[in-house]
Amino acid sequence: MKIIVAPNAFKGSLTANEAANAIEKGIRRFYGRASIIKKPLADGGDGTMEVLSRATRGRILSAAVTGPLGASTKARYALLGDGETAVIEMAEASGLRLIKKHERNPMAATTFGTGELIARAIDKGCKKLILGIGGSATNEGGSGMLLALGFKLANSKGKLIGYGGSGLSELVRVENPELSAGFKKLDIRIASDVKNLLLGNSGASRMFGPQKGATPAMVEKLERALANYARVIKRDLGVDVLKLKGGGAAGGIGAGIYAFLGGRMGSGIDMVMGLSGIEKELSGASLLVTGEGIIDDQSIFGKAPVGVARLAKKHGVPVLCLAGGIGVVSGKIYSAGISGISTLVNGPMELEYAVKNAPALLAAAAERAVRIISIGSRIR
Repeated sequence: MKIIVAPNAFKGSLTANEAANAIEKGIRRFYGRASIIKKPLADGGDGTMEVLSRATRGRILSAAVTGPLGASTKARYALLGDGETAVIEMAEASGLRLIKKHERNPMAATTFGTGELIARAIDKGCKKLILGIGGSATNEGGSGMLLALGFKLANSKGKLIGYGGSGLSELVRVENPELSAGFKKLDIRIASDVKNLLLGNSGASRMFGPQKGATPAMVEKLERALANYARVIKRDLGVDVLKLKGGGAAGGIGAGIYAFLGGRMGSGIDMVMGLSGIEKELSGASLLVTGEGIIDDQSIFGKAPVGVARLAKKHGVPVLCLAGGIGVVSGKIYSAGISGISTLVNGPMELEYAVKNAPALLAAAAERAVRIISIGSRIR
């Protein structure tokens, strides 16, 4: 019997690799002789770098860069096993998790450090970049990133604009748009499950600004700054970012990467699955076990469990999803390819306890689930 174990990270408790190990442990308590193939997954957010580094036998490096509020911070990036691809997670240098809650301020927060990581990867000889842009603290269209890469974003006095949304509001022109040509020779892919446009009620500022610390007044200032950004981009680079799906991702960095660097939007989970080689392992598999912290109807929008379930469905492989919690789940989830869902929680418990004991709970959940599946299933 062949079982594929392909979970996402359980945010705040288990990495994808740790989750895969726990699931394997539980399965082996019942199917001791099963052939278990572990393929930890990610969808462009936290953990993408580690998952792809492990899958391709790459390595993870670190560098001192500029943090979201200007102080120095240490950030990691991965060089994959092919020697020419780098994976950069925006959250490493410009993430919300790097800022205390009372310090959140998208008018000041910058992506400069993300640009420094990109520059490091290029200096290492990388010709391909995968940029995971989840978890950002910023709302400045990637302007800080562009400054770090040498673009001259100028204000009315001919000086470089400052950091954050405040700096972006001062943008008057791009003085060296020709610099884009060099970056567009690179293969840059944006790993994101966000389809939001740059502006509007579902755009970067109004939809995501408040969770980054923006007050209602700030939100409108940020909206105007990004509108100004779009006008300058269209005039100086000849690129219209207003209709770009995903242009509003990560505070508008999606639009900046697309317009200045020639980055292509793509599904994070599809990129990870493609590089992990999971599809070839589905041949002859009896079951695929996936999972993550929470599963609900929002999971159909690019989340790892549904992404891998869709792939498994093409090969006729049933999919079991193990989740820390189950939200509102409709037929859409099951139609996507998930055959059944089970939760780790085996009784009333505090969240702190569940997080602390996640490996044991996940192993026990996996064992319970495969025991139930064995009753009348096609698994023998």
